[in-house]
Amino acid sequence: MQRKSIYMRYEPAVTAPAHKTEEAFWFVFYGSKLLVTYENDTCRVPYMKNPAQADLNIIRTLYLGQLEGKPCYSAELSSDDVTPAGMQFIELRSLYDFIEEDLFLLAGKAYQIVVWDQTHQFCGRCGSPTQDLQGERSKICPKCKFISYPRLCPAVITAVRKDNQILLAHAKHFKEGMYSLIAGFVEAGETLEEAVQREIMEEVGIRVKNIQYLGSQPWPFPNSMMLGFTAEYESGEILVDGVEITDANWYDKDNLPGLPSEVSIARKIIDWWRLNQS
Repeated sequence: MQRKSIYMRYEPAVTAPAHKTEEAFWFVFYGSKLLVTYENDTCRVPYMKNPAQADLNIIRTLYLGQLEGKPCYSAELSSDDVTPAGMQFIELRSLYDFIEEDLFLLAGKAYQIVVWDQTHQFCGRCGSPTQDLQGERSKICPKCKFISYPRLCPAVITAVRKDNQILLAHAKHFKEGMYSLIAGFVEAGETLEEAVQREIMEEVGIRVKNIQYLGSQPWPFPNSMMLGFTAEYESGEILVDGVEITDANWYDKDNLPGLPSEVSIARKIIDWWRLNQS
């Protein structure tokens, strides 16, 4: 399930070059909506001059680095009243089937940084206005010297295997008919393997063993780092919690239900499992 690293094409940076080019990739957000060009069911991240020239109400911009040698910026808007011709504001989550994976992941990074920048204008310790630290993605309070970094929340997601079957579950917030792997956030004081065991027990009532790390994916909903695992069924009967999970069952590769988007780590793990079935 390994994919080529985004760093084959993307070079992250914090400090914008002194000499600015005329055009750049602009990840422009109003709330969780991303401004995209949209034509014939094809979405693209705008490659344009400063969006302020398109009468967009920009609050702040941040430099993100370069994608294939082209500069990238994020921008936060105060409203979406003005939409440039040929463009639309679309919820970022709904775009993962319509823009290429690297651009979706970079848009996710841009969104997380925009939200972090928006919510850390003041110190969380003393309430004073913060300042950007030069040369790194962080903010410092000039009064109490508290430093803040973009927030990441580790979450585990696990393919539970039983003989030639995989455990798939329908979460309450999923669209109808879609099933995925058991996932949840890591709690303070526990290892990743303990988080895997706890989440599976809490949500579907079974025990697992032989937990193995498989891969990871950043996921900006809200600030997640998804850590993928496989595990083997050990004991117990499926008993959904009825709170987060409304249905769960064992499936073989020939009778899978509706699955998540191909860009998600959940789908990548499921496809990896399916390809490795005899």
